[in-house]
Amino acid sequence: MATLLSSALALLIGLLMTRVFKILHLHLPDVTAFLIAGLIVGPYCLGRLGIEGIGFTSYEEVENLNVITNTALGFIAFSIGNEFLLSQLKTIGKQAVVVGIIQALAATILVDVALVILHFIIPGTLSIEATITLGAIATATAPAATLMVVRQYKAKGKLTDILLPVVALDDAVGLTVFAISFGIANSLVTGKTDLVGIIVEPLIEIVASLALGSLLGWVLTMLERTFFSNSNRLSLTIAFVVLTVALSMLSFTVGGVKISFSTLLVCMMLGTVFCNICPLSNDLMERADKWTAPLFALFFVLSGAELELEVLSSGAVILVGVIYILARSLGKYIGAYMSCKATKCDPLVTKYLGITLLPQAGVALGMCVTAAKLGNADGVLIRNIVLFSVLIYELFGPLLTKWALTKSGDIQPSAVNVSTRRMNKFQEAVEQNTVSPASMKQAKRNIEWRKKKIAKHPEKNGK
Repeated sequence: MATLLSSALALLIGLLMTRVFKILHLHLPDVTAFLIAGLIVGPYCLGRLGIEGIGFTSYEEVENLNVITNTALGFIAFSIGNEFLLSQLKTIGKQAVVVGIIQALAATILVDVALVILHFIIPGTLSIEATITLGAIATATAPAATLMVVRQYKAKGKLTDILLPVVALDDAVGLTVFAISFGIANSLVTGKTDLVGIIVEPLIEIVASLALGSLLGWVLTMLERTFFSNSNRLSLTIAFVVLTVALSMLSFTVGGVKISFSTLLVCMMLGTVFCNICPLSNDLMERADKWTAPLFALFFVLSGAELELEVLSSGAVILVGVIYILARSLGKYIGAYMSCKATKCDPLVTKYLGITLLPQAGVALGMCVTAAKLGNADGVLIRNIVLFSVLIYELFGPLLTKWALTKSGDIQPSAVNVSTRRMNKFQEAVEQNTVSPASMKQAKRNIEWRKKKIAKHPEKNGK
């Protein structure tokens, strides 16, 4: 009962926080509001009261709700996978692959260089093994915050088109780089080199994840054909995503080689196959988006509750954390800028894409679990540094993503969006002969008038 009450309170406070932001005209993304609400219901605020059901009194209580966070991540990955339409990939596929790889490697290189310099300037602060591992963790980008900002503001345009595929590809690149880097770091600690763990297992994980996701996407599409009710089709889709999340958690050993899956990759591939071969995918995704809205909100509130403020009490963590954040951010931006230039992306995409790749959360924390195997104090130090960076990135990353999408023109002023949707409805009505062409002309004049008004008075946007 206490867990259920805390979850309900967490979601309610998260939703109310978005209203507070609106009233105060803060113009911050809902993701930020949910994260701050999470801090409020977490162990450092309401949790300190020690009242059962009123906030989370410990991180163990939050971790007990992992089924919610894992399911939400599955749906987030499934939604991103639905953006991989083959018709669109023919245009931006090569650019997305090049940018996805280069920006991830650039972040790793810059973090490694910066932390190695720190290692020699202040001996004892950070070991070489921890430096190599942190450089690999720097590749990871959080898809959840990015997708939520895109959805909230209905971002559309060249930057959004390439952003989501790059974020999706980032997971595969990150897994590979981390496996290799961690294998090297572990070899330095133990004096033994495990080529299977460094090269074979991460490649198998990626291939197995893509294969499992493809198979499940095909099975889902075949099953959809047996149902004729939209509500039953939606229920089937939801059940299948949950099933996919569960199956992706399986791991087993064959001939001394560990076979495992990436939940994000499996669910992304599920969504990719589904959207490309199922003719009903668009309608089902619109319905699923409405169903998953409260799930995503609760996911970010719980993410906020998991942010550990105690890492702020360590001077060493803050020092290394600040250097890590600056080096990673610079690496992401420079990597994205250079690769966009090389692949002749749109100038606005080249200028702003790197800024949208800064959020970092779940995948990085998952890597920390593996990094703990380094032993001694390195594992704990790495976790605390990543926790500090996640705290900063999660609070400011969505805001920077919104700013970049707005500057690139992918996020339109809200009043223009409202008028555009109204005009589209008028267009559909005209085609169905349920409204006169004169009304359609009036709708077009209305949106042009709104655009001019907002251009003159941007501060009145949405009013």
